[in-house]
Amino acid sequence: MTGTPAALATLDLNLLAARNQMAVSLGFHIVFAALGVALPAITAIAHWLGLRHGDLAALTLAKRWSKAMALLFAVGAVSGTILSFEMGMLWPGLMGPYGEVMGLPFALEGISFFLEAIFIGIYLYGWTRLPARLHFASLLPIIAAGFAGSFFILSVNAWMNAPAGFRIVAGEIVDVDPWAAMFNSAVAVQYLHMLLAAYMVVGFLVASVYAVGRLRGRNDRLHRLGFLIPFTVAAIATPLQIGVGDLAARRLITAQPSKFAAMELIAETGTRVPLTLGGVLRNGEVVGAVELPAMASLLGTHRLDGELPGLDQVPAGDQPPVNLVHGAFQLMVGLGFGLLGLSAIFAWTWWRRRRAPESVWFWRAASVAGVAAVIALEAGWITTEVGRQPWIVFGLVRTRDAVTAADGILWSLVAIVVVYLGLAGATALGLRRLARSFRADQPVPTPYGPPES
Repeated sequence: MTGTPAALATLDLNLLAARNQMAVSLGFHIVFAALGVALPAITAIAHWLGLRHGDLAALTLAKRWSKAMALLFAVGAVSGTILSFEMGMLWPGLMGPYGEVMGLPFALEGISFFLEAIFIGIYLYGWTRLPARLHFASLLPIIAAGFAGSFFILSVNAWMNAPAGFRIVAGEIVDVDPWAAMFNSAVAVQYLHMLLAAYMVVGFLVASVYAVGRLRGRNDRLHRLGFLIPFTVAAIATPLQIGVGDLAARRLITAQPSKFAAMELIAETGTRVPLTLGGVLRNGEVVGAVELPAMASLLGTHRLDGELPGLDQVPAGDQPPVNLVHGAFQLMVGLGFGLLGLSAIFAWTWWRRRRAPESVWFWRAASVAGVAAVIALEAGWITTEVGRQPWIVFGLVRTRDAVTAADGILWSLVAIVVVYLGLAGATALGLRRLARSFRADQPVPTPYGPPES
């Protein structure tokens, strides 16, 4: 990169502001994206139980969750639209040359978004207007659109980690194959990892609301079902997520060795590499860590003497912010195993006694499990995005070379922070008003529900 000192200073300021703006936008939107994927499926389970067993409590939950689903979808639509504009405004060095390569999934995601919006409206307003089976069936396109839309967006992110579907000849992008780009080598494991994360986050988050109610003495059927349905979904997703996460991490050994070395805090390439818990990299050495001999090699290669790549193989200018990536990765894994333990306690008690645990400590842990899952989700995205640095397209385009040179990016960062603070406040206020109306115990008016008695 060449230019006058003033131009370089402007570029550095733009890079810092643009990266922080994307961090704020992604960190905000990803929670609503997860809710958009998993909440319709959890609502469908409650609705199906209500229809099959004539359960008014289950139908009440489905109707309440559908209202929250509509509110959260609206907020997610706003934050997702902002992200779409940011991709072009902040990163012309990415969208200009490679827009043709990765434009297809953006277009398909737009179709999924509109289908989801249409059927959310049909389901929301169909409670008093549609027959039972048709009304329940209107949930299925919402679930399918959530699955599809998340795949299309994740395929773009996966492509940035494993670019495919084109060739570069004399500096020009040629032989573009958008389908090969969308179905790149990273998309399957990355999509499955995110999908399970969504079910964990939403399951634990919804269940935590009813766990707080249990701690406050509410133990009626509605609160029991409100906890059991989402917590069971999350408890099933958690061990699956641990397995998929292991596959995703081991794939990085060859696909993105710099990210893997940063995640595991491996300073030097070698065999019988210890698993590093905590610690930081300082002057090329790991300090303040607890090391478990040969365990990183065993987990990464399934052999105690397996060789793992270290940061010594990566030029200093190509290394990500190691300590941030390592800390975020360890936070994600630590919270994931904590949620796994909570799920195991629930599963064991249910298997033995066909009920949820009665210990107040279980309910206290369940009441914070939702927040813990959200933090783990954010930590995972920090690991993914920061771990790819300094590349915006791994091995091809540096983030520094893709950022805009336009003025005013710092002010757009300030504006985005204000917008998201406003959205967060409006969302909290809307959910609070919904909760107050729910506590009024309004009956569920449907043309097919069981009688109130």
